[in-house]
Amino acid sequence: MNLLRAAATVSGLTLLSRITGLIRETLTATVFGASALTDAFFVAFRLPNMLRRLFAEGAFSQAFVPMLAERRAHHRRDDPAGTDEAGMREFIDRIATALFWALLGVTLLGVAAAPALVWMMASGLSADPQAMSAAVLMTRWMFPYILLISLVALAAGILNTWKRFAVPAFTPVLLNLAVIGATLLLAPRFTPPIYAMAVGVMLGGIAQLALQIPALARIGVLPRIGLNPWRAFAASDTRAVLVRMAPAVLAVSVAQISLVINTHVASRLAAGSVSWVSYGDRLMEFPAALLGVALGTVLLPSLTRIGQAGDLRAYSDLLDWGLRLCTVLAVPCTVGLALMAEPLTALLFHYGRFSAHDVEMTRQAVLAYSVGLLGLVAVKVLAPGFYARQDLRTPVRIAIAVLVATQLLNLVLVPMFQHAGLALSISLGAWANAGLLLAGLLRRGDYRPSGGWAAFAAKVLTAALVMASALVLTVPRFDWIAMQASPWQRIALVLGLVSAAGLLYLSTLALLGIRPRQFVRRD
Repeated sequence: MNLLRAAATVSGLTLLSRITGLIRETLTATVFGASALTDAFFVAFRLPNMLRRLFAEGAFSQAFVPMLAERRAHHRRDDPAGTDEAGMREFIDRIATALFWALLGVTLLGVAAAPALVWMMASGLSADPQAMSAAVLMTRWMFPYILLISLVALAAGILNTWKRFAVPAFTPVLLNLAVIGATLLLAPRFTPPIYAMAVGVMLGGIAQLALQIPALARIGVLPRIGLNPWRAFAASDTRAVLVRMAPAVLAVSVAQISLVINTHVASRLAAGSVSWVSYGDRLMEFPAALLGVALGTVLLPSLTRIGQAGDLRAYSDLLDWGLRLCTVLAVPCTVGLALMAEPLTALLFHYGRFSAHDVEMTRQAVLAYSVGLLGLVAVKVLAPGFYARQDLRTPVRIAIAVLVATQLLNLVLVPMFQHAGLALSISLGAWANAGLLLAGLLRRGDYRPSGGWAAFAAKVLTAALVMASALVLTVPRFDWIAMQASPWQRIALVLGLVSAAGLLYLSTLALLGIRPRQFVRRD
């Protein structure tokens, strides 16, 4: 399998997801603006989304995927006749059963405890009784999303292990389309209209799960959920997944605790702060997910297989490939996001109720987030280096240290920069996380950088400086706010600048001797 092609496939479909996600956010900003009620929606959606990352895509995937990959590798190597295939399927069925019933209980508990959860997440909303009430109701409506999306994460783990990357990468598009459709078609039917977005989230969750079923059936591993959860939890392999999940739960919990604290702090700043940070995060996540998710998705199964084979040189080379690829792609994204924060924000959000003041506040958040983009992407490459070896404790210790550092930074940066200080502390924390992960891999010998890194980094930075110089000379020449009256002109200018900057960067790299074929790698 060509890893670059696989990463490009995932990245391309992730691009589609992020484009529809930006359309969703643009529509949200246009229809609802940045207000206490939009803050209420973002708070309500953050609760099930946080638990999704905690139980499903985060801890669960990190524990489940390496175990499944190990079982599949043993099955294919030691049992070519397929006599143990039934055992592998039973393992998947047991894990699916345990996950379903555990998260059903969490969902019911979350619906009942919604008022307390919202208050803990964003007590600042209590200053506006309507916003607080809306957040509680939308939390109850959307909490079942955690069950749906966790089953989607289970399916994605299976499909990625079978190297079927396309369906999991495309799945998030359905959520965006559902929210877009609900905003356009259902908002006039609700009072307040923001409730339509909560309905859209649930419809999107149902659609995402429905897409997985035929994909799993085609490879013959559609999980069967049993009616007896106790039998599933009693199985030794289920307990093994739970044991391996424990440190991962703690690691992901640390990140989510940081998110809760930041949301709580933002809810106590100026009205709209939660929304400004969320809109800025959406812009930052566009390149972060495009690069980081694609690389992480492709690397984990391959690293697991190579690690089991004991080939340390190949293991290190694969990590080196991932780091070089993330560097050559993330550096120009960092420069572009920082220098084009205002035109990108204006292009995406400056319509309807989203004011010039909202553009400026979101621009500040985007600029602060751009500082940590390379660190955020690097973590997606470095962390699988630990997960593939089923070492989840080291990332936990690092995550705890980063949480403490991030919140200490908040004490200094939030009084100085308000909501942008929250984004900046996250960016600096991402760099600390990546640095500590890298140091850990180097210390134990799992990663030994190949030669030529200094020359490679110099070429990338030179190309980035050429691109930055061009943007510094052109971006300030235009009044991006005044162009609200000429939206098509603004769209053409922003897209033209992005395209020209990208071509200039790639052309400079080519002149310096860096070509795409250097990153072709087969697994």
